[in-house]
Amino acid sequence: MFFLLEKAVLGMASLRLLSGFIEIFAAFLMIRFNDVEKALIVNSSLAFIGPLVLLLTTTIGLFGIADQLSLKKFFWIFLGVGCIIYGVKGN
Repeated sequence: MFFLLEKAVLGMASLRLLSGFIEIFAAFLMIRFNDVEKALIVNSSLAFIGPLVLLLTTTIGLFGIADQLSLKKFFWIFLGVGCIIYGVKGN
């Protein structure tokens, strides 16, 4: 029996796995440097990756269900993602 994954689901999961590996690698770097200032630099660099992965996975997911959504629903989804990005961005 074959189990086929949708391309959109596979792409979204792959991006999340990559993001997780980057997070784990960053934790190892923090331990390796053993310095608070360097750990803060590594941690703040992760603040860029998180929203980027969110946007990319959301975009892939939306392309995967684009034929099932109305234009009104697309508007609300992008408005919600925009609010999330606005809320997490620095001053």
